[in-house]
Amino acid sequence: MTDSRHQTVSVLALNPAVDISYEIPQLIADQKVRAVKTYHHAGGNGINVARALAELGTPMHCCSVIGGESGDLLLRLLGDSLRDGHRYFQVEGETRLNATLLQKNPPSQYEIDSLGPEVPAAVLNDITNCFLATCGNGIAVLSGSLPAGVPEDHYRRLAEHIKAQGGKAVVDAHGPVLHQALEAKPYLVRLNRYVLEMTVGRRLSNVEEVVEAARDLQQRGIELVCISLGAEGAILIDNANSYQCTAPRVRVQSTVGCGDALVAGLVAAAHRGESLQAMLCLGVICGSATASHPGTELFTRAEVDEASFDLEPRTLDI
Repeated sequence: MTDSRHQTVSVLALNPAVDISYEIPQLIADQKVRAVKTYHHAGGNGINVARALAELGTPMHCCSVIGGESGDLLLRLLGDSLRDGHRYFQVEGETRLNATLLQKNPPSQYEIDSLGPEVPAAVLNDITNCFLATCGNGIAVLSGSLPAGVPEDHYRRLAEHIKAQGGKAVVDAHGPVLHQALEAKPYLVRLNRYVLEMTVGRRLSNVEEVVEAARDLQQRGIELVCISLGAEGAILIDNANSYQCTAPRVRVQSTVGCGDALVAGLVAAAHRGESLQAMLCLGVICGSATASHPGTELFTRAEVDEASFDLEPRTLDI
């Protein structure tokens, strides 16, 4: 258990989005389909993590990039959900508009991520300085894709700065951005099973193989590695042991934002100085509750506080 109750939590959102989700009966090629329901939410990985932390009552700061009329819409959708903890930097161009198609028959989910606006070097410098200042020696969340104008080693360099000033970097990324960030030996890395397979270059057919691959990552000098497994819950690994918490059964409406909610649960519990098992349980509850909502609608604090899930993390001894 690590006592981090005095620390702040800062979230970097370099590539936010307005998430538009459509519930449709069936997607048919060359045919117009009418949405049964349409949802608009403020999204992107960093914004989702910040929203979830605010919902959990965790003191946090969020630094984001906003562009154009779609950026204005994102701010309206956010409302006062981030309270006074949001500092945004405006750029030319338009904040991303992402689309999710939630098909009823057969049940399927299709996601389209658009490109965000380019971030000029001067703005990147300003938001980086703001983020590092608000983070201090606390927990810093680096989550999501990088827009044009941001080098792929940016998370690595930030993680190194954060460690040097006594903070703890949490990384949720993939591809070259993740590979670079791992070199900085961050405090916590969150991957899903597919990203882990792409990272290690092989298929992982069972939980034991997932844990062994995650253990190899952890032994590179990373304090905690979390692997999300969908209905199988998630795994959390430290230097001493590994734990699995199976997800409670819920009626899944959308999986968009579940990984971000998981990260927020892990970070919120770490901020309170709770044990690894408690971190894992809260993360899984937040992710599972989010899956029961449509679009990118996240869990509510009431759902977490009133959760009747009897979750008991299993020690894997791997």
